[in-house]
Amino acid sequence: MGAKIAVIVPAFNEQALIVRTLSSLPEWVDTICVVDDASGDETRERVLGVADPRIQLLAHPRNIGVGGAIATGYRAALTAEADILVVMAGDNQMDPSDLAGIVQPILEGRADYVKGNRFEHAAFREMPLLRRVGGRYLSALTRLATGLRVGDTQCGYTALTAKTLERLPLDQLWPSFGYPNDLLAMLAAAGSRVIEVPVRPVYADEESGMRPWHVLTITRVIGAAWLKRSFHRNVHMRTFVVDPIETRGDSQTRES
Repeated sequence: MGAKIAVIVPAFNEQALIVRTLSSLPEWVDTICVVDDASGDETRERVLGVADPRIQLLAHPRNIGVGGAIATGYRAALTAEADILVVMAGDNQMDPSDLAGIVQPILEGRADYVKGNRFEHAAFREMPLLRRVGGRYLSALTRLATGLRVGDTQCGYTALTAKTLERLPLDQLWPSFGYPNDLLAMLAAAGSRVIEVPVRPVYADEESGMRPWHVLTITRVIGAAWLKRSFHRNVHMRTFVVDPIETRGDSQTRES
């Protein structure tokens, strides 16, 4: 493809599906960074059993969360000098045939960050009803908080340029569920170009770690992003807007 592609695979207790996920990655992917977030099953052993020299296994000594695992993978991909950093979950929920479409807008110079949008795919009704409702709700809140035109904020199938990542405060990324919303807020603040492309939702024998109460946490993360954006906008206005009364006074002094 001309650019060096790294795929980050966050994994927590994914022994049942991690091998299937890794085996599905196309040959043109250069590096695969698997981050085992202190799994309590045989995820690590299953990864080590995959005979693929592209795989780099990183293991957290304690569970940090999916956002923290992705941050670890991002850093490893930068060290590997990748140009484009793709995130694919370890639970086989992301169709590898969509990977080329995820990176294409970046290769064409049209985007700094690309998100998959399951709601734009013809098979979006395969998503469980609660996920569809929750996803729509959190996407609407994120649009208000960031000003970005995004329709599926919780989809973790993404691609990011290394140059864009280097401008972001990665150490401040929310470590758990809610990291996509926090990352979008960072990208909006940096003026990055964000594009969505349709991706197929895959729901079979995997089990999501998302729980209903996580929606409340994510809502708080989005609220914090909105407050930060409002604060910086107000500071910007106070810094650059000139008081017209003071301007008239200065003009009268100079004329006299």
